[in-house]
Amino acid sequence: MERVVIGVDPAKRSHAIEVIDEHEKTLASGVFANDNAGYRQMRRATVGFLNRAWAVEGAGGVGKQLAQRLIADGETVVDVPPKLSTRVRAMSTGHGRKTDPTDARAVAIVGLRNSELTRVVVDDETVALRLLSERRRDLVRSRTQTVNRLHQVLMELIPGGAAQKLTATKARALLATVRPRDVAGKARRQLAADYIDDVVTLDRKLKTIEKRIGEAVTATGTTLTEIVGVGPITAALILGEVGNVARFPNNDHFASYTGTAPLDASSGEVVRHRLSRAGNRRLNHALHIAAMVHKRYDPRGRDYYARKLAAGKGSKGALRCLKRRLSDAVFRRLLDDQTAKVREGQMGATLTSSAADLIPMASTSDKPLPGLANDPTPALAAMS
Repeated sequence: MERVVIGVDPAKRSHAIEVIDEHEKTLASGVFANDNAGYRQMRRATVGFLNRAWAVEGAGGVGKQLAQRLIADGETVVDVPPKLSTRVRAMSTGHGRKTDPTDARAVAIVGLRNSELTRVVVDDETVALRLLSERRRDLVRSRTQTVNRLHQVLMELIPGGAAQKLTATKARALLATVRPRDVAGKARRQLAADYIDDVVTLDRKLKTIEKRIGEAVTATGTTLTEIVGVGPITAALILGEVGNVARFPNNDHFASYTGTAPLDASSGEVVRHRLSRAGNRRLNHALHIAAMVHKRYDPRGRDYYARKLAAGKGSKGALRCLKRRLSDAVFRRLLDDQTAKVREGQMGATLTSSAADLIPMASTSDKPLPGLANDPTPALAAMS
């Protein structure tokens, strides 16, 4: 039976679809409202195509709700990155005009021809960890803003202001020493008291969310927390941002995603590499914190860092090397954790596929990576 691919260009108000066969011939198309009635109409319009698969553009973004709903109904869905559909549209006839029907067709063609698209799966605990991490990040940002405003008000009330590391308790003690008599001073004092109350509330929320994150990380059974410098908060961030680690063919691809793979900047006979500012910056920051902890508190990290300094890498270059090795160690831990779950029957093989070739595929790095865990093996001693 001939396969068909249903390309979807999702939007907030409506979804445009186009159904094509293996020869890219259009079999059906349409635009459906993004509501329950529109979803039912779309399903009725496509139910006649028995050997079908869905290609949704931005299945992790604007198309996430639709992709997850299709999966819940037993459909096969692959995620089409917008840049791939843009390339197809630019190379097609019509001078690359951007309309919903042409976008849907471009998405369908990518789903048909590309064998390395990620197959969308039901949201798991990594999605919950990402949501919790984002919530904590928002709370930390709000607390920082509130403390900065509190510093500003205290500076106007007290000569010299407050110390840098300001807590609600310290701020209350300082505020108790001030009794302004003018109208503006009284307003500043009341404002400072309000900011202190906000800090107390945010501290309480942060404590609660961090407890929930710790419990969620423990429930995953991950071994990431065995790596020096990776606690529950960092582990949650890594798990949430990485998601399905098997989508990375090897540790080099993973390092590129984390921004720890250097970029070739060689010219002529001069061979050199420079810092990569690409990749996931939140993951890069997490690895940076772990590397700083390693360098300061773990003898193996200090020795490795010192060797790179002796090799002429410089302080920043040596730290980049350490971050790259940590990236490899994290990748190996994630693969090992996923393999253990598969063996326990907790999850199936998920990985990359195309809409035209729905056999899950996953490749891993066969070369063992040195571990950076709290174990008796001299992990960093093997680094060079």
